[in-house]
Amino acid sequence: MAPAAGNADAQEILYGLHAVREALKAGSRPLQRLLVIRTDKQFSDLVQLARSLHVPVHVQPSASLDRLVPDGRHQGIVAFAAAKAYQTEESILARAVERNEPPLLVILDGVEDPHNLGAVIRTAEGAGVHGVFIPERRAAGLTSVVAKVSAGAIDHMPVARVTNTSRLIESLKAAGVWVYGVEPSASKLYTDVDLRGPVGLVFGGEGTGIRPGLLQHCDERIRIPMRGQVQSLNVSASAAVLLFEAARQRGLAAKS
Repeated sequence: MAPAAGNADAQEILYGLHAVREALKAGSRPLQRLLVIRTDKQFSDLVQLARSLHVPVHVQPSASLDRLVPDGRHQGIVAFAAAKAYQTEESILARAVERNEPPLLVILDGVEDPHNLGAVIRTAEGAGVHGVFIPERRAAGLTSVVAKVSAGAIDHMPVARVTNTSRLIESLKAAGVWVYGVEPSASKLYTDVDLRGPVGLVFGGEGTGIRPGLLQHCDERIRIPMRGQVQSLNVSASAAVLLFEAARQRGLAAKS
């Protein structure tokens, strides 16, 4: 393992056949994704091992890897290490059972800015969320930047990475979780819904919001009323509004 010179998150990059192979075998440092120049010949065993461990593999030209690791010392392979191991849907739901609480879950659709992800995790932990779900592709992962922005919350908040968010939502619904998509064009206000039961809140990524195909899987759509010219809040601000409304409702329910 060696740092990539000039990279802001140098400690997160592993490169070279030996370093990546040992990291995959040891499993002590979870990997977010693997970049390789091809999947055959000397890379085939590493690619197969990565896929068996559910580490996404992306084929990239050598020039892309050169930008991450100067002087071509990467040997055609680069891996990105996560700041924390990912959890599973089952372990997150079990956490709610252990606390004797109805699940309160956050589902993010394509949040690519690590600062936003870190802020959401910090808010989620403070509001009593049982777990956060993020997509495997086209989304920020658990990097050191996310860990820093979360102000330590990453160490207390389970995060699961899923390959298919639509399938996740259907699985949660089958487990009794009511899933709300938070988006500006919804007719119902977030203050008009009961957030005391098993709830999953879906928040969209920067710019595009929740993908239409994913919205179709939500039980209901809700919105935050906006009085200004801007139609929506930043995803971390939206999460704060919704999650602390849920915390307020659940706090009142616990006192009654």
